[in-house]
Amino acid sequence: MAEVRKPSANARRSAARLVAVQALYQMASTGIDTETVIGEFVQHRFETEIDGERMVPPDPALFGDIVRGTSDRAADIRPMIAGALDRSWSVERLEKLLAAILSAGAWELLANAEVDARLAIAEYVAVAHAFFGGSEPAMVNAVLDRLARELRPDEMAPAGRDGA
Repeated sequence: MAEVRKPSANARRSAARLVAVQALYQMASTGIDTETVIGEFVQHRFETEIDGERMVPPDPALFGDIVRGTSDRAADIRPMIAGALDRSWSVERLEKLLAAILSAGAWELLANAEVDARLAIAEYVAVAHAFFGGSEPAMVNAVLDRLARELRPDEMAPAGRDGA
């Protein structure tokens, strides 16, 4: 009998980010409230199987933090994203899914200091790759990098040189 391996904490956190973006997208598309969407996802979408393959169960605490935090801080996050976008773009012009990815990533950079800025950026670029095949992942990278440089300048500073 094959040994069933328990998913790593990192894999569960990555899954939480992916599912949180899906929940934020659903909220933007349907107007469903935060606690209802969290309850629906936890009850019906955390233990999923796609094409016979079990998906990694998301970290429920991180999932809830991202969805609640992004929703609660939307008034702060939206102008931050607008300021980090290329001048030819506006937040209103973004697809809802792309806006959800950027919003969740911005929230983590703003409020989840436990996560390294570069790791947060990489995680949301990976989420963008899960949904988009074009230039969107590069846009996510650029916008979140700009935000990280503003919000966490010490973390994003180039590695120091010892002058030798």
